[in-house]
Amino acid sequence: MGRNTRKRRTPLATRAIAASVALALGGGGLVWANFYASAHESDNGWKNRTRAAAAQVATIDCPDVGQELSEVPAGARGEVDGELASMDQQITEAYQRLASTRDAQAKDGNYVRNAILQPLQDRRKVLIDRIKREIDRAGGNATDQLDDLAGCTGTPPQQPPPGDGGAGGTGGDGGGEGTEGGTEGANGGGDGGGQEPGNGGQGGNGPVAADFQDITTVQPGSRDLPNGLAANGRSGSKGTFTTRCGTNSNDNHNTDNVIVAPGVTNGAHHLHDYVGNQSNDAFASDQDLAGASTTCRNQGDRSSYFWPVLRLQDGTQDFDQNDAGGGTEGNVGRILEPAQAQLKFTGNRRGPVVAMPQALRIITGDAKAFVNGLANANTSWTCTGFENRQLTDKYPLCPEGSDVVRLSKFQSCWDGQNVDSANHRTHVAFVRADGTCANGFKAIPQLQVRLVYDVPAPSIENGVVQNPFAVDTFPEQLHKPITDHNDFINFFSKKLMKQMVNCINTGKRCQ
Repeated sequence: MGRNTRKRRTPLATRAIAASVALALGGGGLVWANFYASAHESDNGWKNRTRAAAAQVATIDCPDVGQELSEVPAGARGEVDGELASMDQQITEAYQRLASTRDAQAKDGNYVRNAILQPLQDRRKVLIDRIKREIDRAGGNATDQLDDLAGCTGTPPQQPPPGDGGAGGTGGDGGGEGTEGGTEGANGGGDGGGQEPGNGGQGGNGPVAADFQDITTVQPGSRDLPNGLAANGRSGSKGTFTTRCGTNSNDNHNTDNVIVAPGVTNGAHHLHDYVGNQSNDAFASDQDLAGASTTCRNQGDRSSYFWPVLRLQDGTQDFDQNDAGGGTEGNVGRILEPAQAQLKFTGNRRGPVVAMPQALRIITGDAKAFVNGLANANTSWTCTGFENRQLTDKYPLCPEGSDVVRLSKFQSCWDGQNVDSANHRTHVAFVRADGTCANGFKAIPQLQVRLVYDVPAPSIENGVVQNPFAVDTFPEQLHKPITDHNDFINFFSKKLMKQMVNCINTGKRCQ
């Protein structure tokens, strides 16, 4: 896909960070790949001080301002989205400063607070004030409670796990012993928790051994998240509609996100695979998307399906090693094309579904779930032959002959009016436990995405993961599996959408 030559809006901090990123590069790698070089010097006292300081703060946790903006006037959304993208860039810059100043942190216990967190809070307050003014100017009513979201905290590597793990199972290499609804030792705990965050992965910012679990130790049916309930069942609308759009064999990638950061280059800070619509970038209008070419076999489906790439960190470099969103932000290694990408729409177990409107946008999962928590986390990791055993806060270690699987089930209730919302969440919802849609929402076809990868299982030696695989993430999210997410923009033709709804409501299997 050719790059769009229209002028791109860049976050406010982009120019400032460019120089610091350039200094961080060394031989195509990152300075944070060697955070702990001093930890291996002969001076044991210095080694212990360095490790103690590093253990205090592994990453930066900032409140997600965008998720709190449920009401933003249409006239302010473009500017607000731009400010939020600048806020993400500020966090990236602060994380890179955290990563490149371990020696200073070892010498000064207040360094992180004074040199990183306080300046970050001050810069975030400026942007929050702008957001409030833009909302008020457009006729909205911005709450002063947004000011409470300016401050960020340093997060230790032993952050309590948010995940679901293998209930009652035993953690694999690096994992702790399972508990009901969670696995102790996730995100740095358990036997692998001693691995220092700076030693994680090829880019130095994860994953670590504790992020992996042997799938055979996961109890069947153990996944227990508030989201992701399957919409269809034995009654109601039992049909399915499968669309075949390929596996991105033409390498259509970018680090934009037209849903959450329209008009902002590198708004995602990580690389996406795109299948279906071939014109999705930060500057694509609905008209651009509606008239684009598509990789889908049925040309009536010009929808855009996109997700963060999966990489094998085996020491190799890919085309974006020195690019923003790629190697300069810790997303390194060989990009893996899915062996299979299955896109299926299902029904509602309590009744019929209605057509999705064109340009409907849905995000499932949360790219910032490592610091945001479980509220919007909603993807699963498993292995072929073991798909009744699913993980959310761990990557699976699959047996020989079994492939890695990523599963996503999208929200299947729509408010009947809006194709998007200010926080890109509240216009859609998951079904309730009984299968119904709440608050007058309408049942729509549920998109289910199944991605299969032929990737060798990494090995774990002395608590350190060798040749890991990981999804691309925002740098401060440390390549945690719980940050996996999936995006969809509907551009089915009205005719094909009508066929889909008919297939699902009449119990047929269509493709």
